[in-house]
Amino acid sequence: MAASQAPKKAGVFDIRLIIALLIGGYGLVLTIMGIGFTTEEELAKAADVNVNLWAGIGMLVFAALFVLWAKLRPIVVPPSTDGESGE
Repeated sequence: MAASQAPKKAGVFDIRLIIALLIGGYGLVLTIMGIGFTTEEELAKAADVNVNLWAGIGMLVFAALFVLWAKLRPIVVPPSTDGESGE
């Protein structure tokens, strides 16, 4: 019996979601470090800019945009062209 020939979405194997997970994880760590663990000495070195906080927020926004992109424009895997479905 032939399997369904409907196209399928890539789902969790979409590379954009993997990139979003990695960038989002690093962004979360940097945001936490920027909020809770930045000293006045470190701020003075960076011209009073909390670099960890801003870089972390930027990475979280980037990750959110990648997830949004993957959800709005999913990759569609074409159906198999061979006659058999692995039998």
